[in-house]
Amino acid sequence: MNICFLMYPWDEIDPENDTSLALIHECVKRKHGVALCTPANLTIRNSVTSAFCTVINRMDKVSSNLKTFYKQASIREEMLPLAGFDVIFMRANPPLDPLMLNFLDSVKDDVFIMNSLQGLREANNKLYTAAFGDSHSNIIPATHVSKNKRYLVQQIKESSADKMILKPLNGFGGSGVILIEKSAMSNIKSLLDFYVTNSDGTSNYVILQEYIEGADQGDVRVLILNGEPIGAMRRIPGSDDHRSNVSAGGSVSKHTLTKQEKALCKQIGPKLVNDGLYFVGIDVIGGKLVEVNVMSPGGITYMNKVYKTKIQCKVIDFVESKVLDKLQAFDRRSRLRSEVENA
Repeated sequence: MNICFLMYPWDEIDPENDTSLALIHECVKRKHGVALCTPANLTIRNSVTSAFCTVINRMDKVSSNLKTFYKQASIREEMLPLAGFDVIFMRANPPLDPLMLNFLDSVKDDVFIMNSLQGLREANNKLYTAAFGDSHSNIIPATHVSKNKRYLVQQIKESSADKMILKPLNGFGGSGVILIEKSAMSNIKSLLDFYVTNSDGTSNYVILQEYIEGADQGDVRVLILNGEPIGAMRRIPGSDDHRSNVSAGGSVSKHTLTKQEKALCKQIGPKLVNDGLYFVGIDVIGGKLVEVNVMSPGGITYMNKVYKTKIQCKVIDFVESKVLDKLQAFDRRSRLRSEVENA
């Protein structure tokens, strides 16, 4: 099997904590061909969608240690046609580049793409989470999305809570997430000016969300594969930051899913699968869904450390099964076509 990871550059990988590297390492261990490319390296050559790829050379012996594997791996650069791969594994960081998806549209019927292009289009920003909420469900916290500053100020004033969360629509890794308090209303308008209004006169959407009690104790990251949870961890904020993202200085600990969290996963799992979102990370606070991460969900290396497991094995097992299904369907169609032609 040949897999192309569409992600960030090889030299920007964190060899100790990178989920993408854990997935790449598992593929190399299984003797699969592995290449990487960035969205900026997509190209078209003679009407064929291709990419300037970083190819990992085959290794006779693969170290079990991620840092050692990263150090020992040798790479080469080649332009390769994307339709020649069995899998394109999406690991690019947000925000989503629409042109990247336009390139991939031409090969989506030839290659298994994880996650599906349509799913990525629908779920690449924080608006997707709202699809899981309705008047009969308490699955997500009360959420407002707008670029109207007057409306946002009004929602803050009318909120029964003293605190709310403000964050950019397309942020990731905890970037731009701030806690606002009614007692500091004099500062809120200037914050909205900063978040909403750009120097060129354009404006950005922001999310204003109910503050969930207990959020100061951290959140739960759950990795979901094919609609089922395969790992979870509690992320605890640092002493001087309300954000629990590890990239923002948070720490991790073991976590056993509660009854409410299991019910949440069961409720959203079918929609994720139906949308072709086979591998996602969800963030949960107080049993409520806060975010769905579909482009480059992380956490595998941290979960592996606290649970002494190898979650990446389940992910690559799933990818192999999807490719096998695709190949078997192709073989079956070929046989049936031959029967018709020879009749």
